[in-house]
Amino acid sequence: MNPGQPQEENVLNVELPDEVSGGIYSNLAIISHTPSEFVIDFLQVLPGLPKARVRSRVILSPYHYKKLLMAMQDNLNKYESRFGEISVQDDWMPPVALGGPGLA
Repeated sequence: MNPGQPQEENVLNVELPDEVSGGIYSNLAIISHTPSEFVIDFLQVLPGLPKARVRSRVILSPYHYKKLLMAMQDNLNKYESRFGEISVQDDWMPPVALGGPGLA
């Protein structure tokens, strides 16, 4: 093994399928949890419509949820140091009720 070269067993190859690569747009996330998992539902809310649909759901263990939170905070800090602080206002959001076909 040559010094300075990555070890093969430490390399994670990530595959991004075409059907996932376009991503989804979300402007609302609902987070819930049990003792064993965190559930993040990503929604898209359109102006004037009283209904929003969950576009994606991610379920994480508490350990991986905390690691994601730490990674997101790190990236937010890097973003704001480069582009400036993001202004957050307390926008009014209507009460959210989960229900309807296809939602659990």
